[in-house]
Amino acid sequence: MNVMSHSDLPAKRRLLIVFGTRPEALKCFPVARAALDHSGFLTRICVTGQHRELLDQVIQLTSLPVHYDLNIMQPGQTLFDVTARVLTGMAEVLDEFKPDIVMVQGDTTTAMAAALAAFYKRISVAHVEAGLRSHNINSPFPEELNRKVAANIATWHFAPTALARDNLVAEGTDPANIFVTGNTVIDTLLHFSATIDADAMMNAELSSRFPYLDPSKKMILVTGHRRENFDGGIDRICHALRVLAARGDVQIIFPVHPNPNVRGVVDAELGNVPNIHLITPQEYLPFVYLMKQSYLVLTDSGGVQEEVPSLGKPVLVMRDNTERPEGVAAGTARLVGTDIDKILSNANALLDDQLAYRGMAGRHNPYGDGRASTRIIEELLRHD
Repeated sequence: MNVMSHSDLPAKRRLLIVFGTRPEALKCFPVARAALDHSGFLTRICVTGQHRELLDQVIQLTSLPVHYDLNIMQPGQTLFDVTARVLTGMAEVLDEFKPDIVMVQGDTTTAMAAALAAFYKRISVAHVEAGLRSHNINSPFPEELNRKVAANIATWHFAPTALARDNLVAEGTDPANIFVTGNTVIDTLLHFSATIDADAMMNAELSSRFPYLDPSKKMILVTGHRRENFDGGIDRICHALRVLAARGDVQIIFPVHPNPNVRGVVDAELGNVPNIHLITPQEYLPFVYLMKQSYLVLTDSGGVQEEVPSLGKPVLVMRDNTERPEGVAAGTARLVGTDIDKILSNANALLDDQLAYRGMAGRHNPYGDGRASTRIIEELLRHD
């Protein structure tokens, strides 16, 4: 009988997964779980703490192990602070773990700076959710540039859609290094949506957190936090929400982002408006529950644009452009910007016209089928 010695065993690939914000953590969760369970990888997780409290909520929810924590968040931090602290912190982690691959996700300053740190150490980079483009370097800011920097560094480009792949090809990326996988956020959403549906006690507990929800009214879920909307955009959004709330047959739930540029305006404009509930930013499971309960979603969030169509809800995107145009093309999302008339005309049409509503709610979600993470792990093992 031939006995394989340890030296004959295939070497595990050393994979370092880096993230620092709640959206990154949610989108990295299914990939990290798949990598941690795979015998072909020695996987370590590094969090930067770019957004501390919201990030920690996801870590607790998912039970992901954290092997390195840069803990960079500071009061009043700027993009200069985040970039510099991620770069210097990553240098020590890379020297200690010596990964073969550094995986980053999306468009944050964490993703850009971690990719740059890996480049400085001549370590290969895998970019999850690669190729999204608004084609306007100032919108979203600084995310559009962050994605381009990561793209110029990465060896593996995991594009969520064919359009994202085409964007990369148009920029000169070798098509052999681009892999269309779907978006990992759909993997995460479907996992936790099914968990809520299967657990009656969890469903009841989540319901008890929102006793003011009136089932006789159509619930509009709102999120807004983009920097490009700080200069008057949030004010216009609030104006439109006041008008919608006056209909009487709707209730608006608005988890308000803690950024003072958002909270200060929203509290002043909407604090005492009937049918509007301003609540604190929600942990992921309660937010999934709210998405499932909603009739319509208004958002400037990229991730929400991708998630909500999987739950069969229309999305009005309160931005002038989006790096996720696939939803607009598929009819699951509609760009309304922060124009008061556009927000109101589109929202009222969906609230009043069932045919128009079903025309959006029933469309196919172009962002994935829940197997993106499996495809990413398979490709990383297949290609050196």
